Amino acid sequence: MRSLNKHIIGDEELEQLLNELFLTHGYDFTNYAQASLRRRVNRLFIVDRISSFAELFYKVKTDKQYVTHLVEELTVNVTEMFRDPHVYKFLREKIIPVLATHPVIRIWHAGCSTGEEVYSMAILLDEANLLHKSLLYATDVNPSVIENIRKGVFPLHHMKQYSENYIQSGGKRDFSSYYTAKYDWAIFDQKFKARMIPATHNLVSDRSFNEFQVIFCRNVLIYFDKELQNKVLDLFDESLEKLGYLVLGSKENIRFSHIVSKYDQPDPQEKIWRKLKSEK
Repeated sequence: MRSLNKHIIGDEELEQLLNELFLTHGYDFTNYAQASLRRRVNRLFIVDRISSFAELFYKVKTDKQYVTHLVEELTVNVTEMFRDPHVYKFLREKIIPVLATHPVIRIWHAGCSTGEEVYSMAILLDEANLLHKSLLYATDVNPSVIENIRKGVFPLHHMKQYSENYIQSGGKRDFSSYYTAKYDWAIFDQKFKARMIPATHNLVSDRSFNEFQVIFCRNVLIYFDKELQNKVLDLFDESLEKLGYLVLGSKENIRFSHIVSKYDQPDPQEKIWRKLKSEK
């Protein structure tokens, strides 16, 4: 009977796999949404042609390269430049002018995946003549996607959609002026990479490392359970300076968290909150 269900991971097996990832490799997925993790692990059985849980578990114990692949599959996020253009229009019109008053601008993109939104923000800052005094911290638990941010290279066939998003966000320039096309790739201007600090960071286990005026964490919290969401929101609260902004994804909210009393939502249509108080 088990052979008929060889691609379906059970609760105990999933727990065993997550414990091994944490104890041996330091990746803590124990409070991620279990249904989402189960779907992604089950997909691996098919895509990687793994015949049993025992085989998967052995690969996790002994093959570091496979663990990197596994983490990529578990943490994959769909992202694009200027995703949800109305968010960037709000940033452009309401938040960028506030950032302009600071001598140094520090922005944290947490769980940034391959970096499309980091480059989007860099373009906004450049158009406001603020890039030269900005530092964009780009972090993710997955080291391979961090490497992509350092390269600043994205598939050329995505640029048409990104250009449309950019225009809808209020962009006035020719979007192609920001990159050089080479074969099937778009190589973005070096000036953007120069203002970025990419690093691996685990939202579950790592601590705050600076104080920021803006924190982006879009479409990451939806994969966490309530306990972990509150833990991560505490981390952001600790890392955000007074009157700083927290930018979340379209399906995310702080309404039911214990930090909500310290924040105001400038526009109820946008998933952006401003910190009003520093004390707990």
